[in-house]
Amino acid sequence: MTIIDIPAGWPADETAARALQRELRGRLVLDEPGPEPGTGHVTGLDVAYDDERDLVAAAAVVLDARTLDVVEETTAVGRVSFPYVPGLLAFREIPTVLAALDSLTVDPGLLVCDGYGLAHPRRFGLASHLGVLTGLPSIGVAKNPFTFTYDQPGPDRGDFSPLLADGAEEVGRALRTQSGVKPVFVSVGHRVSLAHACAHTLLLAPRYRIPETTRHADALCRRALKAALGGGP
Repeated sequence: MTIIDIPAGWPADETAARALQRELRGRLVLDEPGPEPGTGHVTGLDVAYDDERDLVAAAAVVLDARTLDVVEETTAVGRVSFPYVPGLLAFREIPTVLAALDSLTVDPGLLVCDGYGLAHPRRFGLASHLGVLTGLPSIGVAKNPFTFTYDQPGPDRGDFSPLLADGAEEVGRALRTQSGVKPVFVSVGHRVSLAHACAHTLLLAPRYRIPETTRHADALCRRALKAALGGGP
C-alpha cells in the first residue's frame, strides 16, 4: 500500500497556512449557479484519521446525480499533513483527498464535502479550498454550524433558515433534509450558488439526514483506514 507523503513546500505552521488561505481565497468564483441539480455526477468526499499512527484515509465516491447509484469509488491513505488547528483543518487532509480524486477515471462533477465552504471564520473551508485547487464546483454540507448563528428552520423537509456571521452576513443555510430531524448546514464552496447547493443537498438526502454522498464516503474511508492498519477490507 502506498502512503501519500506530505508534499514539498506544504505549509508547516499556522502563519504559512493562513497566508495560503488568503491567497487561494482570492481565486474563489461565487457568481456561477453550478451544475443543474439532479444531473451529471456528484462526488462525496470524507476522511478518517488514526492520529496515533499519523495517518488519514480519504474516500471519493462518485454517484449518478439522478439515480444516486455509485459510479466509481477510490481511496488513498496518507500522512496527516498539518497539526490540529481550528479553522485550518483542510491542511491536515487535502493532499490525501486530492490523491483519491486523482485516482478517479470518470468526471467527478460536483464535489460534496463533509464540512464547510464559505461558512468558515475566514470564508474558506475545505469545500472552497478543494474547489479552487481542482477547479470543480463544490459545496459543503456540515453536521453542525461551527461558530455561526441561525434560527431553527420550519419542521418540514426543505425548510431552511440563514446561517449568519456576526448576525448579518449569510454564509450558508440550516436546511431540513428530513421532516422533524435536525438540519444540516449547507454552504457554497466554489462555482455554485447557495440555492443550487441546497437543491443538490435535498436531492442527495431522500431518506436520511446526511446526503448519500457523505454516507458512502464515510463508510468507505473507514474501511480504507481499517485495511491500512491491517484490519482487513
